Amino acid sequence: MTGNPFENPDARRAHLEYLDRLARLDSIDRDLVRLGQTPNLERWLEQITATGGCAHPIYLSGHNTHVDPGTGEILRHYSTRDEPGERLVMRCRNRRASYCPSCSWQYQGDTFQLVRAGLVGGKGVPASVTSHPRVFATLTAPSFGKVHRAGDCHGIRANRCQHGTPGGCGQSHDESDPLVGQALCSHCYDYVGHVLWNAHAGRLWKGFRDTLYGQLGTRSGVGWSAVRKSLRVSVAKVAEYQRRGSIHFHAVIRLDGPTGPEYPPPAWATADLVLDTLMTAAAAVAVSAPVSSAYGDRWLVFGEQIEAHPLSGGDDQSIGDEQVAAYVAKYTSKSVDDSGALDRRIMSHADVQTLRATAHVRALVGTCWRLGSLPELEHLRLRACAHNLGYRGQCLSKTRVYSTTFRALRAERSEYRAGRPATAEIGTAVESNWRYVGRGYTPGEALLAAGIAEDLARSREPAREDAREGEHGR
Repeated sequence: MTGNPFENPDARRAHLEYLDRLARLDSIDRDLVRLGQTPNLERWLEQITATGGCAHPIYLSGHNTHVDPGTGEILRHYSTRDEPGERLVMRCRNRRASYCPSCSWQYQGDTFQLVRAGLVGGKGVPASVTSHPRVFATLTAPSFGKVHRAGDCHGIRANRCQHGTPGGCGQSHDESDPLVGQALCSHCYDYVGHVLWNAHAGRLWKGFRDTLYGQLGTRSGVGWSAVRKSLRVSVAKVAEYQRRGSIHFHAVIRLDGPTGPEYPPPAWATADLVLDTLMTAAAAVAVSAPVSSAYGDRWLVFGEQIEAHPLSGGDDQSIGDEQVAAYVAKYTSKSVDDSGALDRRIMSHADVQTLRATAHVRALVGTCWRLGSLPELEHLRLRACAHNLGYRGQCLSKTRVYSTTFRALRAERSEYRAGRPATAEIGTAVESNWRYVGRGYTPGEALLAAGIAEDLARSREPAREDAREGEHGR
């Protein structure tokens, strides 16, 4: 055999990848030996188990002391001095499943409890909210151009666009087909409008909620200015990325009395009234994007595909409270593989070019980066939000009195695990001093943590199956 086999670029790349895998395996083996010789390995495993095998933990160093202010007696004291590495392991609390499956699972659970409490009561919300008018609504973005869609895609047409691309696809796509959500013609697709819509989605939602109040006041005869003294619109919503990368909102809308869920709204405030006014309110909202020489004038509106369903609270309702809470919670952990948003910020134009994503997502990120350099759009922080395709809002948000908070849910979980209140007792002074000292794992630690997370996930499956069987039994 003659010649150098590594002159072939593919063969050379495969050889380098093989050497890289060997190097990683060697470093993991050395690190596992080091961990096995650590005297407090058992305590480290306890900490990682307590975080659920978090994939990117945060480390803190410091102490927490509970003191009786009257006598000066130290009631409880905790310090990281005796912990492995003299540090405490904390969850990263990232909601994306592709970044940390363990924290994502916990975030989903907290979201479920938060939304469910606003539907059926509990966690400080009275059970009487089941009798309040409640609606589950979905508001979408408008079209920015043709994209491939699941099922029967756009039919083939004789005419072509000005760039020579056929006006249709003619294929049938499975939901998992990577073509779904991709633009039929990237030159025709309005990437600027898409990014600007995502960036202003929060303002559009606020305008919709304000207009909904006004429409309720007009339809009831109470009036725009007096309606807020008669009732309160309580909302929990989640922002989900469609396959094309545009934001749309799923929202639970509940009508309460003027002070909150402890009182019902007026008799004229019904779910049917909300359904009648919701479409009108969404269609009436329009937001103007900043005028720019790069794209001219832009008015941003909601799309025509708006859905709304009443939640009656009875056994005959078509959409159950538990189902809605689970549906909303499911979308809080979507990541790059299924929603289009990325897990990490884009730091430079080179990051855009080397991005491991579809051409459609790269185009959206690149548009964010390009528009982010315009002075008139500086306030939109498009470069900082390029990994979110321009969206600047929270994944999950709620009005103040809709239900409980994430902080309260986490405190309740800490109390349950500790067997006592995690917060200070009444009249107890707390002295705390904490500082950030790092994050992440060494190669061997990452392997052990992944095993712990997998074992915990496997142990949850029986409970999940029991819950499904109970749901089917009802």
